[in-house]
Amino acid sequence: MNAEPLATWLTNIIKEYIASPKNSMEKWDNEPAWGEPLVGFSSGADPLYQFYKEDIGDFYILPHEYMKHMYKREYKPEQLTVVSWILPQTEATKRDHRKETHFPSERWARSRIFGEKVNVKLRDHVVKQLEDNRIDAVAPMNSSIWKGATSEKYGYASTWSERHAAYAAGLGTFSLTDALITPVGMAMRTGSVVLDAVIKPSPRIYKNHTENCLFLAEGTCGKCIERCPIGAITKDGHNKVLCRAYVNMTRQYVQRHFGFEGYGCGFCQTNVPCESGVPEKTIK
Repeated sequence: MNAEPLATWLTNIIKEYIASPKNSMEKWDNEPAWGEPLVGFSSGADPLYQFYKEDIGDFYILPHEYMKHMYKREYKPEQLTVVSWILPQTEATKRDHRKETHFPSERWARSRIFGEKVNVKLRDHVVKQLEDNRIDAVAPMNSSIWKGATSEKYGYASTWSERHAAYAAGLGTFSLTDALITPVGMAMRTGSVVLDAVIKPSPRIYKNHTENCLFLAEGTCGKCIERCPIGAITKDGHNKVLCRAYVNMTRQYVQRHFGFEGYGCGFCQTNVPCESGVPEKTIK
């Protein structure tokens, strides 16, 4: 590794990958799936991770536990860093999806399938770059021990959450829909890698985990409620069962209309005030 600080080096690796032809919708002359990423860092010893395990469920796997499984040795949480990134939807994808009301646009469905394939490969690329420089690393979502789970408190869950890691890294807060509202908006996906090195954590400039959502912060907005085609979002929150059923139903539509195996919804992430940034609050 060169003389750049590790945080800068990692940020550049992530941004350069997304700026390359590897970031592709696999159609339209290799149109990019994602815009320029945001990158943040959290400590493997951040109390939030232990809170997630206690709050979401004991099945949640901590950063040092992923590392131990990967390398078969013990790691001190305070010696680990979690690097997280946000991959914003492109303007073309958001433009197309704003027009839809019942089924996903082709660009949205492609970003969900081919764009997430980019994200999976990006996780592996970051891990390899670190390992090539003698830094142990693991991508929890790509790990063999990652799996879905059921939380007694929250329903559908898993052994690692990219959104929760991004929240810990100062990259955004949660919304009525459970999605993360970031500085580049809610229309995005996120990824992360755990590494055996200490990087100064990014500041969390928000005061609580729902600060960026107008509905949860001040009782205004609620546009995501109107956008949901199945009624899975109400003033009481996000019905994951209804949401999943609707998303699964779109598979047939995507196959028939766009010619690939895919799915998508994301209506609550477009044509809403938090689509492309943190909305301005009316209550100061």
